[in-house]
Amino acid sequence: MPYVNIKITDEGVTKTEKAELVAGVTELLSRVLGKNPATTMVVIDEVDTDNWGISGELVTERRKREV
Repeated sequence: MPYVNIKITDEGVTKTEKAELVAGVTELLSRVLGKNPATTMVVIDEVDTDNWGISGELVTERRKREV
């Protein structure tokens, strides 16, 4: 029973894109590892950019600089 946890920032990912991620990860595990899609769980956690850091800096601040 595979369990995959995808963590992404909450920056406008659509329901359609999330569904594509879930389907793609499920298919990949089935094809590569022979896992049963019916027992494969995929969870997507959206994290506020104030709660995600890269290189010692909040993503929120990095995004401000990138604009």
